[in-house]
Amino acid sequence: MRAGSKFQKRCDLLADGRVAAPGSSDPRRNQPINLNHYATKKSVAESMLDVALFMSNAMRLKAVLEQGPSSHYYITLVTLLSLSLLLQVAIGVLLVVIARLNLNEVEKQWRLNQLNNAATVLVFFTVVVNVFITAFGAHKTGFLTARASRNPL
Repeated sequence: MRAGSKFQKRCDLLADGRVAAPGSSDPRRNQPINLNHYATKKSVAESMLDVALFMSNAMRLKAVLEQGPSSHYYITLVTLLSLSLLLQVAIGVLLVVIARLNLNEVEKQWRLNQLNNAATVLVFFTVVVNVFITAFGAHKTGFLTARASRNPL
């Protein structure tokens, strides 16, 4: 690709940590992007998703506890749901810490990167745990339940 090609885009890092957007006729697009603001918005969005999953798992745990120890996979589900809730609390705390630190301060960037990596690993483990929760929490529904209730073995 030759220099000055219309396909080549260039972003300049400003002294205050913002990124200058490539040339555009729209004056709003020419304003620099604040990386710290972007990272904060990303952390807030992740936190909202974490809260939604937290509420879902809390409701699942309540349902399993109400069914009692006689239900199928009771110990497994209580353990997995509790682990998922603990992981989500840890992720939430990490995201709050990440959102409060300033990405524009160079001395904090290494720590922010490490915290972000830790949050990513915890999110991965949370997803894996929730896959198992879904697998063990599957119940007969719809046609199979109606058929089984009419013709018990």
